[in-house]
Amino acid sequence: MENKITVENLSHSYGSRCALDNVSFSVTFGDILCFLGPNGSGKTTLFKILSTLIPPISGSVNILGYDLKTEAIAIRKLLGVVFQHPGLDGKLKVLENLKHQGHLYGCKGKSLNNRITELLGKFDIEDRSNDLVEELSGGLQRRVEIAKALIHSPKVLLLDEPSSGLDIGIRRQLSDYLNLLSKSENILILMTTHLLDEADLADKVAILDNGKLVSLGSPTDLKSQIVGDIVLIEANRPDVLCREITDRFGVSPIIFNNLLHIECEQGHEFVREVASVFPDEIHNVRIGKPTLEDVFIKSTGNPFV
Repeated sequence: MENKITVENLSHSYGSRCALDNVSFSVTFGDILCFLGPNGSGKTTLFKILSTLIPPISGSVNILGYDLKTEAIAIRKLLGVVFQHPGLDGKLKVLENLKHQGHLYGCKGKSLNNRITELLGKFDIEDRSNDLVEELSGGLQRRVEIAKALIHSPKVLLLDEPSSGLDIGIRRQLSDYLNLLSKSENILILMTTHLLDEADLADKVAILDNGKLVSLGSPTDLKSQIVGDIVLIEANRPDVLCREITDRFGVSPIIFNNLLHIECEQGHEFVREVASVFPDEIHNVRIGKPTLEDVFIKSTGNPFV
């Protein structure tokens, strides 16, 4: 068995609409790869293909040495899948949900009970094992959902928007659990998200836009592509000010939401000069270090919406 997933020139369309356009990447064991993009970027289609729900139209997908087009059944045995919409039975207890999932994969007896005990401990939900799932908070339900997907000790864990609907504190806690899993279970984790803070916690981020893979790397490496600071300027006439700043300072602002988005070195000095030259044009100025949203804007020329 190989220790990686390799995707080459993957494309998929729905009629005349292109959902994935020549996407290529690879990821190995021990890494968490997060696919980041706004709605309509191709994340859901990619998730469906990787989880064998739909076949790719063109290109190749190799999962741990198995070809997705010809060996989908073998691949399914290696996968644990967590969908965006809950797949738990709320009327059953946590323990019952996990046992029934184990039975579906042929697990039983002492080995199944030991695995359930191990996962309950790993996700810190031992004391809730006899509670009905519908009585749990959203964060606890998500933990049970992931434990359920891991019952049969899969080699690959796929998660579609795992933090959807959870507050930021719970999202960070969930990311901690996933980082622990990637190492302790020696498992390969791929997830989709439209949440910038969630992607920031992954080992690698693949940014998707309109079906294209526009950037790939660690959050730190991606943000290092932007030199210096990010300056946001709110102006009376953003189009006019954009041209004037370009002519005067030689930078290339991008306008979105009526804000000028400018990448520059020594942001504070730049702001001081701009404010002195165009004092009557500027309403408000913000300066910050680059974020993944800024990487998206630099890579696509579009706002992250």
